[in-house]
Amino acid sequence: MITEFGHFALILAFIVAIIQMIVPLIGAQKRWPTWMAVAEPAASAQFWLTAFSFGALMYAFIVSDFSLRLVTLNSHSAKPMLYKISGTWGNHEGSMLLWVLIVTLFGAMAAWFGGNLPPTLRARVLAVQSAIAVAFFAFILFTSNPFLRLAVPPFDGQDLNPLLQDPGLAFHPPFLYLGYVGLSMTFSFAVGALLEGRVDAAWGRWVRPWTLAAWIFLTIGIALGSWWAYYELGWGGFWFWDPVENASFMPWLLAAALLHSAIVVEKREALKSWTILLAILAFGFSLIGTFIVRSGLLTSVHAFANDPERGVFILMILVFFMGGALVLFAFRASTMEAKGVFGVVSRESALVANNLLLAVSCFVVFVGTMWPLVAEMFFDRKLSVGPPFFNMAFSPFMLMLGLILPIGSAMPWKRANVLRALMPLRYAFVLALAIGGLVFAMQTGRSLLGPIGMFLAAWIVMGTVIDLAQRTGRGPGRLARLTRLPRADWGKMIAHSGLGITMMGVSGLMAWQHEDIQVAQFGEPFEVGGYTLTLNDVVRSQGPNYLSTTGYITLAQDGQVIAQLEPEKRIYPVAQMPTTEAAIDYDLARDVYVVIGDEQVGGGWAVRTYIKPLTNWIWIGCGLMALGGLFSLSDRRFRVAAGARKAAAVAAE
Repeated sequence: MITEFGHFALILAFIVAIIQMIVPLIGAQKRWPTWMAVAEPAASAQFWLTAFSFGALMYAFIVSDFSLRLVTLNSHSAKPMLYKISGTWGNHEGSMLLWVLIVTLFGAMAAWFGGNLPPTLRARVLAVQSAIAVAFFAFILFTSNPFLRLAVPPFDGQDLNPLLQDPGLAFHPPFLYLGYVGLSMTFSFAVGALLEGRVDAAWGRWVRPWTLAAWIFLTIGIALGSWWAYYELGWGGFWFWDPVENASFMPWLLAAALLHSAIVVEKREALKSWTILLAILAFGFSLIGTFIVRSGLLTSVHAFANDPERGVFILMILVFFMGGALVLFAFRASTMEAKGVFGVVSRESALVANNLLLAVSCFVVFVGTMWPLVAEMFFDRKLSVGPPFFNMAFSPFMLMLGLILPIGSAMPWKRANVLRALMPLRYAFVLALAIGGLVFAMQTGRSLLGPIGMFLAAWIVMGTVIDLAQRTGRGPGRLARLTRLPRADWGKMIAHSGLGITMMGVSGLMAWQHEDIQVAQFGEPFEVGGYTLTLNDVVRSQGPNYLSTTGYITLAQDGQVIAQLEPEKRIYPVAQMPTTEAAIDYDLARDVYVVIGDEQVGGGWAVRTYIKPLTNWIWIGCGLMALGGLFSLSDRRFRVAAGARKAAAVAAE
């Protein structure tokens, strides 16, 4: 009965969304306050109805209600409770319901906390947000209904994809969707501003928190997915340039560009057209990612569906919203005339360069992701675009971004003197160069990738620290002034430092990783990269819903035992799928990563071992980026200045 109520609530939310899409939009055009006021209660009702529907579906997974087709296909009574819950979104239909739940959540939050917005803009933003919800409600109800029943329920289910039965994958999709779908709010603000015919500094301040929140969630979601791929898939890497990985990375790059562009709109009322375009494209690439994951267009280790009919529906949604927004953008171009004028050498120009690098990087990833499909469709050729292409094409833009980042932060607005801006950074540059040179000398005979990564990391981190110190002025009391700096300044320093640290981890891992594959015999030690490993035993056992083969390996260095490693292979009988559980000895300087393979005919077991320097700094850097975003999001200036602008707008009326 609860699931029937959930289905009914989903239909009712669809109806409310249609009302919210139409009535406030007409009210804003006609300046009818009562019609515009419909948006706020409708947004709240839409969210609570969708939340109830999602809760009803989760309840069906928790109690193993196999009368629901979705539960039968994606759950099992013997599955641990965590994976019963995560099974709610570990499939196409449930994940789409989570998708639309987050759309309605952001719409409701705009209604609850958007009292500082002009009434017409708020009505238009909520109407556009509801239009997105309407499209996906229709997609769910007409092509992907999670509440379909089975006439004859089976005794048990077919189990969740074993690769998804992992804590990392339990939390990765919700965070990723909060980022993906959170960009819908920036899209709604962009289209709302175009309909309103006004883009100004106040709009830049309003859109920044939503963009920042989406970017934070995307950062966390991507980091969790990267960490999962590292320890779960057994391939030993943190990023494979898989189409689904790229689908989340492309909006992240554009959201980062949008954040910096919105700063220029807020501070200088410049780059208005560019900022609106980025807001449209960022959400557009989120829709492209949804299309890639769910259409079967490109194969991936963690794609959700391969139904062409569903893919066509999503493609229609993509064309409608992207095409419509871009047409509106073209018609309203005259209303986005820039007021702030700035010199070629200025902070504004540095932010423009930053945006161009991020946007071009996104385009490179997009071309590499889609090119195999283009080659097959138009040239009848089977091509594979892998890490070598992406690493070669993408890395130069990140190198340039890292070089200009501290310089741009040190420049003043409007007009700058290059030498004066660079003077405070001279010691940071020399020290960073010295660190890079030292690393190069220590790793004689290897590539430049490691030293360049160390140089960039030191340059970015020390540059951000110096930039923060410069804001405290000179003379006594600098420490006190440092503690009183706005949180946004601290957030920028932490986030930029996180980027530098992530670059350090990536370059160190790629430059200095050591790999070994061999047949290990019981009790016979073997050497890998200065470490001694000994296979002691291999034990087969029964898990809750899987069969396990676990190796017991002693890790030692210089005769001292460091750790006991237990790499594992699992077979899930219901799903008939194997998974690999790598054993990892974590350390800030390096990871020792061990995977157990198959038993060999002549005796012994295949063992693959990696020594991975600086790996954990990748996720430490990602965590710092997200933390920096949170610091900036908590800056009281977002609230105070927005309230002041509201009062000014009321006085002007």
